[in-house]
Amino acid sequence: MIYLDHNSTTNLAPEALAAMTPWMTERFGNPSSQHGVGRRARQAIEQAREEIGRILGVRRAGLEPDRIIFTSGGTEANNLALFGITGCLETGREIGEIIVSAIEHPSVNTPAAMFEQRGWKVHRLPVDGDGVVRAERLDEYLSARTRLVSVMLANNETGVLQPLREVAQWCGEHGIPLHTDAAQMVGKLPIDFQSLGISAMTIAGHKFNGPLGIGALVVRHDIKLSPLLRGGFQQEGMRGGTESVALALGMHAALAAWEAERGSRAERMRALRDQFEARLRTACQSGVEIVGAGADRLPNTSNVAFLGCDRQALVMALDLAGVACSTGSACASGSSEPSPVLLAMGCAPEVVASAVRFSLGATTSAADIDGAVERILRVYQEACWASGTRRSNART
Repeated sequence: MIYLDHNSTTNLAPEALAAMTPWMTERFGNPSSQHGVGRRARQAIEQAREEIGRILGVRRAGLEPDRIIFTSGGTEANNLALFGITGCLETGREIGEIIVSAIEHPSVNTPAAMFEQRGWKVHRLPVDGDGVVRAERLDEYLSARTRLVSVMLANNETGVLQPLREVAQWCGEHGIPLHTDAAQMVGKLPIDFQSLGISAMTIAGHKFNGPLGIGALVVRHDIKLSPLLRGGFQQEGMRGGTESVALALGMHAALAAWEAERGSRAERMRALRDQFEARLRTACQSGVEIVGAGADRLPNTSNVAFLGCDRQALVMALDLAGVACSTGSACASGSSEPSPVLLAMGCAPEVVASAVRFSLGATTSAADIDGAVERILRVYQEACWASGTRRSNART
């Protein structure tokens, strides 16, 4: 199997496994316990927190350090940001408005729908034909009741990078908190939390070769946050529940491994992705379209529309041929509905119906790309013949 679905999840880095193993075997302890075993666990998890903060440009020193709240993953972190910053779930909280982009992940879109159910107004910031948020439209949605803006850093389906600094400048001028879902960006391109000028940021360990089951919400020191999970005073009372030392150390180790080779890794993935797309274009000519190709993208992500083919049939056929890919977000992979991201971009119906996402990772090799292209073209040819399209320009 050639795995080209790293935006869904990644394999565990050896460094992460090595960091986690002692804390899953001979070492243990509740970080909240006051005895020596507990203090050792607390020291380990706080060191991981500090190092993660350093790599991501989070201010941890001084009297008012920014916070890093460990969560169960990106979904919980996004929920904590939206509900925690606005206080939407609190009894008696005044109804307000939020702004989210039209291309957000389901873990932002679904909570946004809950806001609407509770009487809040949700504005969806549109994107252009390349999938770039139209920050200049923000003024249209501003009101005295605007409580939060949430715009992702990089789209999970197209890889398109978003103009977050422009959005942050607007939010700063109007005194509105800005949250970003950076789950797809962390571990692929450098991030500096302080210089972005944002209020909160979501990360997810399993997106950059860390363990499943842990993520974090980075929160600027001056942002008030209402907890979602209650029951203890862990993490300054912002997220009740015993922290996992093993998962925190695994996430830090994976991030540190990326930092050690971040330039070369991004350059290598970009070269492989460009080679992948060029070979498909050459072989299929007008039969394929690269979605978002006109914008800056993550170095590892390629969304390819195989015009005239059915996206779900292609993904299943490619799975049988030994290529793992997807039709979009893994959180919506069981749905047969068209991609909300591509619809928001105004893509043609035949593009929406035939788009497949391929995402490379740290372990993707040139041989993987060669093998994947060969298998994809074979499946594509078969799909064209089966549909009666018979594209003579699809050649291996």
